[in-house]
Amino acid sequence: MTTILGISAFYHDSAACLVRDGEIVAAAQEERFSRIKHDYRFPKQAIDFCLGEAGITPEDVNHVAFYDKPLLKFDRLLETYLAYAPVGFRSFLKAMPLWLREKLHHPRELDRGLEGRYKGRYIFTEHHESHAASAFFPSPFEEAALLTIDGVGEWATASLGYGRENRIELTHELRFPHSLGLLYSAFTYFCGFKVNSGEYKLMGLAPYGEPKYKNLILKHLIDLKEDGSFRLDMSYFNYCQGLTMTSRKMNQLFGGPPRRSETHISEREMDIAASIQAVTEEIILRMTRHLARMTGSKNLVLAGGVALNCVGNGKIARDGAFDNVWVQPAAGDAGGALGAALFTWFQLLGNERKMTASERQPPTDLQSASLLGSRYTNAQIREFLDSVGATYVYYEDEEQLLEVVSGLISNEQVVGHFQGRMEFGPRALGSRSIIGDARSKSMQSTMNLKIKFRESFRPFAPCVLVEHAHDWFMMRPGQESPYMLLVAPVLEKHRVSTGRYESTGLERLRAIRSSVPAITHVDYSARVQTVDEERHGRFYRLMQKFYEQTGCPIVINTSFNIRGEPIVESPQNAYKCFLATDMDVLVLENCVLVKEEQRQEMATAEAERYLAQFELD
Repeated sequence: MTTILGISAFYHDSAACLVRDGEIVAAAQEERFSRIKHDYRFPKQAIDFCLGEAGITPEDVNHVAFYDKPLLKFDRLLETYLAYAPVGFRSFLKAMPLWLREKLHHPRELDRGLEGRYKGRYIFTEHHESHAASAFFPSPFEEAALLTIDGVGEWATASLGYGRENRIELTHELRFPHSLGLLYSAFTYFCGFKVNSGEYKLMGLAPYGEPKYKNLILKHLIDLKEDGSFRLDMSYFNYCQGLTMTSRKMNQLFGGPPRRSETHISEREMDIAASIQAVTEEIILRMTRHLARMTGSKNLVLAGGVALNCVGNGKIARDGAFDNVWVQPAAGDAGGALGAALFTWFQLLGNERKMTASERQPPTDLQSASLLGSRYTNAQIREFLDSVGATYVYYEDEEQLLEVVSGLISNEQVVGHFQGRMEFGPRALGSRSIIGDARSKSMQSTMNLKIKFRESFRPFAPCVLVEHAHDWFMMRPGQESPYMLLVAPVLEKHRVSTGRYESTGLERLRAIRSSVPAITHVDYSARVQTVDEERHGRFYRLMQKFYEQTGCPIVINTSFNIRGEPIVESPQNAYKCFLATDMDVLVLENCVLVKEEQRQEMATAEAERYLAQFELD
């Protein structure tokens, strides 16, 4: 057997993945174990988990693959500083010590992280090769067009190509500093959100505004071509040479400085968010249409941080340039670990890519529902709960468990749901999720303000039984979205007509727009996750029981964490988050805990300690 360890580290969202004879055995982000959001350090704990899941040690690993080429990245960094010198000297002084101490010495750092126990050579794939490999090799397609878009890898910021059987080829690329990912991040910064984590907020804010500035952006900031390639006017940006994303020239164009974090969100920010989202969609649609003409393929695979823009993905899916679209669930840098390992197995070692034999249409992918992380037994969970004196009921019978939990959801109880293997990627897909009744009129605000401790405007995703998805959302019969990476409108028949302009700004949040208001955004859209029994097992059966009780095949789903915290990894994490919030119920495998039954003095003290760990910004 051949075992390959893929690693992404040192920049953003470190992760590890272990592939054995082409099968993905395990994958996880370091942040889940370290409890440091977007942890970029060497993923020691994630590697230990992956090796443990395979039952091996570093000595047993045949190849270690790293997800980019650090010397090429350093070349880009130096060339950029030289191009802007002497401007940017402060940024240069801040970056150089880390590069000279660690990032230029990756083999040494990898040796140190693996405790000198791995004796083989290291493989360094290019950043966008890793992204493209992560998108194509696990996909359900024998051949497909490839599109990767992010901030920047070594030099590339977007790549186009084609994959067939066990090979991929990237044929065209857009190069730094002209970057769609950095353009979107610049507007994330300008609207007062954190770069590399607040892009979701900008996308969620966009439907509250109007794209009033779209033409202004296209006229002054970007020279966009028909094929989706573009050049930015860098005089409006500061990310090449400074410590901010935008320049004073951007302030003049948009009538004032960037919004300060945690201050009032004005109509200007809403309109800016709507405008840059519209520009982003225009760019990616031009790219995908050009790629369809170039390759002649009916299949498209996507990766890179911009591929997490699920609104754009929904537009691609409905555009018709491609019949089938598949997005890597861990589309950001974490997925690079997976891509590097699979690139090594298929492309470098030349192994055959065997597609899953399945009569399902569409065929299943090879990502195992992205449930590739850690798991805990009932025995481990009960031992922990007993050790802290928690009050719980243990259900031997799954049918009884599902009956009880679905009943709690239908009574508008907010349920922390922890079962099976942890998800790989930024989305909770039912295993480390907080779930509730999508029919509730107050659930969105309750979850945002009392449980997630985040902005009230942020939308929540629906989980829908796959066989009912086309009856509730603008999706084809049989169309799947198992990774919550596609936005689709709620069908007219389920909407409540309120009129788009019944109020302005964030006041629009209060309007009831459909029979499932908790998951219907202000523009009648929803970030859909389809749930099927083959992939999701018990979670599907829980939703089926809820459907039998209520006639509704949809529940609300959000990640099991609070603002500023990574998604929970262990029963200990889940229990503490449960006590620290207004969550009503916690389900840990077959154990059910009700908040009212826990000892109040213990819950209060635990909540204070827990919340003190995280920066709620």
